[in-house]
Amino acid sequence: MRPVGDLLREWRRHRRLSQLQLAAEAEISTRHLSFVESGRSQPSRDMILHLAQYLDIPLRERNALLVAAGFAPAFRERALDDPALAAARATIDQLLAGMEPFPALAVDRYWQLVASNQATLRLLHGVAPALLAPPVNVLRLSLHPQGLAPRIRNLGQWRAHLLHRLRQQIDACFDPALIALLRELQALPAPGEGHGDAASGGIAVPMQLELGGRVLSMLSTTTVFGTPVEVTLAELALEAFLPADADTAAQLRELAGDA
Repeated sequence: MRPVGDLLREWRRHRRLSQLQLAAEAEISTRHLSFVESGRSQPSRDMILHLAQYLDIPLRERNALLVAAGFAPAFRERALDDPALAAARATIDQLLAGMEPFPALAVDRYWQLVASNQATLRLLHGVAPALLAPPVNVLRLSLHPQGLAPRIRNLGQWRAHLLHRLRQQIDACFDPALIALLRELQALPAPGEGHGDAASGGIAVPMQLELGGRVLSMLSTTTVFGTPVEVTLAELALEAFLPADADTAAQLRELAGDA
């Protein structure tokens, strides 16, 4: 296991901060920070958490820093079906159900499907069963040629949008598993059209999905827990797909009625 000083130095450099900048923000001496990073000084538990806060390090990685320094993790990680998280799970289910007839789902840090509403399931007709076998990765499901990709009208634009979000996440947490996921998705067949600009078309990128001979245009919104102290909740995101126009809204309501 790498020393905690090495890990802190790596995070500081990843955040593009000098020792002077971090020391000033964290209100500690540059000398002390230098000693911590070099291993000449062993940081306390409180100092590690203090620096991690100013470096905006995710909770999972804060635990790793503590373990590297010989301390117990500070943030618990439990499965979402743990009785201790029953209230959180009920809230998630209520939010997803409340989005009907519009698609909504919950994903974890690795974009694996945690829960979804019925409207989401209605969009998955024709997807290869292998892509729907747990754990379902929603990015792979979206961009794989046996997934939703052939039915996404603006696949180039939507693909660029999703990969951009994944890169931003990698920049925030520096997770090797997410880097591997990015490489996997980049290796999938890319659309031939020249519509790969994630920022084109206005303030938001719609997903234009063909379903039953009709095209649904939907905008995605993301909701996260505000101040979680639990790793599981900190890494959870709720994705809702709202109609980008009145025709899509009407079609989604019609699909719900037919179901």
